[in-house]
Amino acid sequence: MPLLSRRLRAALLATASATLVAATLPAPEPLGIGDRLFPELGNPGYDVLAYDIAFTYHGSNTEPLDAVTKIRARTTAPLDRINLDFARGTVQGVEVNGLAADFGSKREDLVVQAPRRHPAGVPLNITVRHTSDPDGSGDDGGWVRTADGLAMANQADAAHRVFPGNDHPSDKAYFTFRITTPEKLTAVAAGLPAGKTRRGATTTWTYRTKHPMATELAQVSIGTSAVLHRTGPHGLPVRDVVPDADRKKLEPWLKKTPAQLEWMEKQVGRYPFETYGVLVADSPIGFALETQTLSLFGKSFFTEPGYPEWYVDSVMIHELAHQWFGDSVSPASWSDLWLNEGHASWYEARYAEENGGGTLERRMREAYRLSDGWRADGGPPAHPDGTAPGQKLSLFRPVMYDGSALVLYALRQEIGEAAFDRLERTWVRVHRDSTATTADFTRLASGIAGRNLSAFFDGWLYGEKTPPMPGHPEWSSAKPA
Repeated sequence: MPLLSRRLRAALLATASATLVAATLPAPEPLGIGDRLFPELGNPGYDVLAYDIAFTYHGSNTEPLDAVTKIRARTTAPLDRINLDFARGTVQGVEVNGLAADFGSKREDLVVQAPRRHPAGVPLNITVRHTSDPDGSGDDGGWVRTADGLAMANQADAAHRVFPGNDHPSDKAYFTFRITTPEKLTAVAAGLPAGKTRRGATTTWTYRTKHPMATELAQVSIGTSAVLHRTGPHGLPVRDVVPDADRKKLEPWLKKTPAQLEWMEKQVGRYPFETYGVLVADSPIGFALETQTLSLFGKSFFTEPGYPEWYVDSVMIHELAHQWFGDSVSPASWSDLWLNEGHASWYEARYAEENGGGTLERRMREAYRLSDGWRADGGPPAHPDGTAPGQKLSLFRPVMYDGSALVLYALRQEIGEAAFDRLERTWVRVHRDSTATTADFTRLASGIAGRNLSAFFDGWLYGEKTPPMPGHPEWSSAKPA
């Protein structure tokens, strides 16, 4: 079917519902980069260098935000069609290198017909005018409604429910956020403040990252928030964002962050970003999330009296550790997720051991006992099973947490503490601000150990059964149910 004329398309857009609107392109198709777990995620043919995203929030977290997403990219192959991941919003118009472009949609892809064919290696500037809809269901992710506004929870594949882009962690980019809100509200985003402008009854807040970021790690918070400032190691700006009414209640937890940063720096080296802090959302979310430079927690995590102090502290360390493992060094594919969660769980367990929790050995012995069952339920750490439709968060299963920390424990037993500590520091230094694979990690470990560890890693990362634990022949695994 031929492309609709722009005049006809404009007429159709005027009556479109709040779903992703499309001109009729000839057979638009989702592409994807072939990720084993999310095959339609990401898009071939270009590399995103930077996003500039403007949101206008109208005061209600049930109402779509108006948005403009500008993408600065470079082609890596000849392109006449450009696929962007985008799934929840109305597209009002698209420009490519300053020229209006026709567009269509298929499943969770926005497909743009470029006005002319672009060869490989040339600049690609895309502007999408759209809405960003906070309405969703199930475990889709994206915007999280809070008592007074919104926050983002984009892991694993939900950033494209908020803004169009190349929604795969292998394509990291710099971000600028421009958030316009009613003047009584506060907007905060990943990175550092880069301006604040009042116009009438609204305020526009601008934030910019100094390091590249995966789309799944983006964070924007809007609400009646207090922004609390303190100083971390080496003069690092530490910024916490909390519901204004709860700032005093939360302070005993927030003031711990500088010391936690110092503890992590002793383990693996200097903090990798321009700022850090905790974002506390007044929302009944049942998770915490390592959004870059501003980790997300639900308020009840800090106010629930049933959690012992050492447990809350260690989970704070878990999200902080992710700033090195997962944020600075991001997974090249979602099958490499164990590198994120295994390391974060490892440092969580070590911090808990030093601060009133159980010993690391006891926790790892229990993980070993359960490991075969975890592998049977979800696959081995570096080759996890896929997820069922509507259950994408089920990827974050026990084998990814203590099951993967157990691999690190076994590795330390195998190569010794000194080599293991050198490996950890080298890993985050060599791959800083980049992406890395499981093969990169195993190759580096073999180099530092001075011997080929392929057989060791084959069993621990890909085996159906958990191998014997080095140094602990008495450990045994329970039979899967």
